Amino acid sequence: MFFVSNFNGVVVASSPKLDDEIRLKILEACLKQGSVSPNIRAIQRTTGFHKATIKTSLDFLKKKGLLQGFGPKITIKTFGYPLEVFLILQVDTSQTKTFEKFLEVAQKDSHLYRISPILGSGNWNLLIRFIYKDVESFHKDLQKRYYDTIPGFYDLVKSREIFYATEPHYKNSSRTNSILGIIKEEKGLE
Repeated sequence: MFFVSNFNGVVVASSPKLDDEIRLKILEACLKQGSVSPNIRAIQRTTGFHKATIKTSLDFLKKKGLLQGFGPKITIKTFGYPLEVFLILQVDTSQTKTFEKFLEVAQKDSHLYRISPILGSGNWNLLIRFIYKDVESFHKDLQKRYYDTIPGFYDLVKSREIFYATEPHYKNSSRTNSILGIIKEEKGLE
């Protein structure tokens, strides 16, 4: 399959790839607020509800802050990134300058997709989630990006645990499906 594209007046024929500029820009655009909306007809076929009921319900759920948006759900393994890394840290947040520098560097780290404060047993207080191709590249990048470049980072991190999630997944459901299941169970709707 070939696509014909027009780049600034120049027509280019190309064979599409998962990670070419066109596909990546389209995926990024799908993540923008309001660029992707639900298929009302498909929802109607599934639920049997009238289109107006579906539309007003979606508007209500958005207004109440339940729906943050709609977008693509991609398989990261297809891009060659089968490893999800969970880094659990005990950090000394009283070292504010070092902690702020860490957060600044983390904001620019495209492998890092979520930082969350955590509570629980032990002294862990931060959960960080990354996507990588393999364990070796994760460790090299962590050392280079954080330990080698942020002064005082060794003192900031008091302890750490690293977990690697990879195939096979014994259960792989979305958070949305999980919370809907919980609510339906609680209300006796299943």
